[in-house]
Amino acid sequence: MPTLAAIDVGSNAIRLAIAEVDGNQQITSVNFLRESVRLGQDVFTSAMISEETIDKAVEAFKKFREAIDQSGVRWTRAVATSATREAINRELFIDRIAQASGIDVTTISTEEEARLIHLAVGQRISMRNKAALLVDIGGGSTEVTLATGGNILSTESFKMGAVRMLQQLEGKKHGERHFNQLVQEYVEATQKRIKREIGNRTIDLCVGTGGNVDTIGELRKQVLGRDRDTVVMLSELDTLIKRLQALTFEERVSQLRLRPDRADVIVPAAVILQQIMKQARVEEAQIPHVGLKDGLLIDMVQELYGDKRVLNREQVFASAMQLGRKYAFDEQHGATVARHAVELFDRTRSLHNLSLEYRLLLEVSALLHDIGNFVNSTDHHKHTQYLLMSSPIVGLTEDQMAVVSNVARYHRKTMPKPQHDLYRMLSSRDRVVVSKLAAILRLADAMDNEHASKVSDFEVEYRRPKFLVRLRGEGDLLLEKWSLMKKAQMFEEVFAVRLVLEE
Repeated sequence: MPTLAAIDVGSNAIRLAIAEVDGNQQITSVNFLRESVRLGQDVFTSAMISEETIDKAVEAFKKFREAIDQSGVRWTRAVATSATREAINRELFIDRIAQASGIDVTTISTEEEARLIHLAVGQRISMRNKAALLVDIGGGSTEVTLATGGNILSTESFKMGAVRMLQQLEGKKHGERHFNQLVQEYVEATQKRIKREIGNRTIDLCVGTGGNVDTIGELRKQVLGRDRDTVVMLSELDTLIKRLQALTFEERVSQLRLRPDRADVIVPAAVILQQIMKQARVEEAQIPHVGLKDGLLIDMVQELYGDKRVLNREQVFASAMQLGRKYAFDEQHGATVARHAVELFDRTRSLHNLSLEYRLLLEVSALLHDIGNFVNSTDHHKHTQYLLMSSPIVGLTEDQMAVVSNVARYHRKTMPKPQHDLYRMLSSRDRVVVSKLAAILRLADAMDNEHASKVSDFEVEYRRPKFLVRLRGEGDLLLEKWSLMKKAQMFEEVFAVRLVLEE
């Protein structure tokens, strides 16, 4: 029964969760520690973590190290979010922790943060056949995630965390009443972005996560006398906010028994949740009392037992489709080219010798290769690369997205060159992969030259040095055959073959 440890380095606190995993991959909590190290207090005012705060974080990790060793932990993962991402001295901060505790901290993207939280929520609440809105309110940011059928469609990060707002609005300097008014105006200013993210969707399920949302559930029981802390109604939230705003910081600590590092941020957190619920037109939010650390443990178990998330095609493809629709792509053409590309990949394994991971990256590149037309049809392949580099797909890492964007960029015109900046930034291994996948994509794109899906099937045969291709479909396919030969050069050079069309 392996024991795992997950550490969440947040903007308001640092948390350690130690758990055991049984043969059925069930997770049982063994220990939980929380240290009130407010990284965001420094970062959101001065853009760096102070020496005093670094020392506090180091001491917290020393305690964690002791607990980890005592529990016989087999594997530890530590991830950092908003405050560490933005700190200009984050490398120094991470190095100091590693030197003192032997624990390596990885800074994760907002998309990865959303994915892990989605994993945790899925263990507690069924999202099957539902359009779900996940709202994670942290210290530095709020992540709003749309999911359907258990897959993430999109995630948007708002710099609207409770600690950030507290620091930027300087609540203690202006007094409680003025601070509450500023919080309301600050959140309302983001409504257009929130509305754009949600659109006209009907939300079947709203879920709130994060320490502040957990506290809102607890206050629902304590202040309003309800029997559960796993849900809050919008009307109840309105009442709670008024009650909280009527109390001073000291009164929240003494009367509501809130920790000092929770009492000062609970109001902005509650207002954020209130405004998002109103924008989403939902009357209640489920509170499963899970967070990033829980999703990290689940992810560790899946990796431990060989369930590699990179091969989660359903999740990646759902997010890619959402991105394509955002940029009004030709969905039929994208899907047709993706289908041809995957079939070519499968039928040319003896030539490319690439793993299934790259099959998925090719499929995504093929699906989205034309989204640059949203910017301009002229040089749209370059615009496609830019959009893909700035629009992460949930389930893919930054390195994988770099491959996807380069493959899509080289679906037409010039071949990869060392002087191309984004191509040069790839590892030597990935540059070879990009050349192979882009060569395949060019042929797949050529097979749908008219965007009319006329090619229903094709056959390939490798008779060194000839690579024979036979097209099957509607009509004489003259344009498709012409395009195929026109785009064959890269494929021929990369794989050292001569492409020949057969009737």
